[in-house]
Amino acid sequence: MTAATILSRWNRFRTALRVDCSGMALVEFALCLPFVITFAMTGTELTNFTTTKMRMSQIALHVADNASRIGTGTLLSSKQISEAQINDLLIGAGLQASQLNLYANGRVIVSSLEPVANPNTTSRFKIRWQRCSGSKVWPSSYGVQGDTDLSGITANGQQITAPDDGAVMFVEVAYSYQPLISSAFVPRTQIVEIAAMTVRDARDMAGPSGGVGIYNTESVTASTCT
Repeated sequence: MTAATILSRWNRFRTALRVDCSGMALVEFALCLPFVITFAMTGTELTNFTTTKMRMSQIALHVADNASRIGTGTLLSSKQISEAQINDLLIGAGLQASQLNLYANGRVIVSSLEPVANPNTTSRFKIRWQRCSGSKVWPSSYGVQGDTDLSGITANGQQITAPDDGAVMFVEVAYSYQPLISSAFVPRTQIVEIAAMTVRDARDMAGPSGGVGIYNTESVTASTCT
């Protein structure tokens, strides 16, 4: 084979190679695949995060609403609340969270904000009692049981106060987000949601002598915030 023949074949091969586009789609797909996968994982994780945050918000709202309604008594008497009722309230929140495992990964804090005195001429408030559930270490950011000189509870830029002869059930839900893929795709891993509801009916705020306003005739274990 002469040098001229070899050169001619090389030129034909080079020309064919230059115009051959049969593998272009595969190369483009290989180059784009990492970006497509990243976008898909980010979208999936953000959707799950948003859904989880919404569910925590709903749980906080439902616990506050139910806490404002509990109590035993008639329309003509002040309702008495019990440790058993509060425990049932917290159990219900765990059931509502379902597979999110609220109490393994989070904590629910329920506080009773009440006026220091009635009528409340000093505009000072106290947290008469506070109950918690969940293994997450999360002290309340808004006060603890026994605080007796509060101007109210400031949350999301708003001041929450309780009416005379009434109370506000303030609920704080803290949850450690459990990622589907990676926490690197979400803005934060700590979800904190709050809600507050004014007690609907007349309530026996004082409770049994020496207590914090909660009866325990059933002798159940109180969900204290220790």
